[in-house]
Amino acid sequence: MSEQTPEPTPIDTEVVSALRERYPVRIGVQVQPQHSDYAGIRRTVAAVEEAGVDVAFNWDHFYPLYGEPEGLHFECWSLLAAWAEATERVEIGALVTCNSYRNPELLADMARTVDHISAKSGEGRLILGIGSGWFEKDYDEYGYEFGTAGGRLDALGEALPRIESRLSKLNPAPTRHIPVLIGGGGEKKTLRMVGKHADAWHSFGDAETFTRKSGVLDRWAREAGRQPVDVERSIGVEGTADPAEQGEELLRRGATLFTIGAGGPDYDFGRLRDWLAWRDEKNA
Repeated sequence: MSEQTPEPTPIDTEVVSALRERYPVRIGVQVQPQHSDYAGIRRTVAAVEEAGVDVAFNWDHFYPLYGEPEGLHFECWSLLAAWAEATERVEIGALVTCNSYRNPELLADMARTVDHISAKSGEGRLILGIGSGWFEKDYDEYGYEFGTAGGRLDALGEALPRIESRLSKLNPAPTRHIPVLIGGGGEKKTLRMVGKHADAWHSFGDAETFTRKSGVLDRWAREAGRQPVDVERSIGVEGTADPAEQGEELLRRGATLFTIGAGGPDYDFGRLRDWLAWRDEKNA
């Protein structure tokens, strides 16, 4: 007997409508800090800001994730501080910070500091993206205990309230509520943390996977006494894809922040201008 194709996850149209009403469509880029000198990274961030991108992300690793494994690479938060000074409008953040690499109180203070550096016109522009960590080479080379996936997730769950507490004590305080974005798709632990703590959730995968996990997130948010609309939905997309196809399908399922990634030295974001034009059409 052949296996039956599982029924697709139904789209919660009420939640999607509420998300669409609350959040504009936004386009992000992940300027991966690998295989480029700093001058090339800085030029790229300036260029994407000029093009009209909404958010410029990097990532939090110590070695390249693809290409030459010992290739050029730079540290995440030092770059974010530099980007905060070098840019004027674009929001900035890590996609995502590894919780294991910094004490939670220190990370909160770093985030507050970058928030202030980026506040060129009143409010800061930092998004505090965070996850549990997964790249074992980083841990081994820099002396962090890798442990288990479950242990790293538990540590993230313990860190989030500590970050929130420290942010509330710092003097001067952050210039705004620093949005917390949590990356990951685990349905029992990660999405429960997203539902309780996050302002945004970042995911990967196809549209059906996104819909299923988004529904799980909705349930966790309600259990935490929040509404699903309190959590913006973010997803990684292919820069070479047609936004009228991939973007429309994901938008129909509740995603509103679409991020394209690229590494150095060329930083080719594919059809970025098409994605920006599509964004403007959707937000008109």
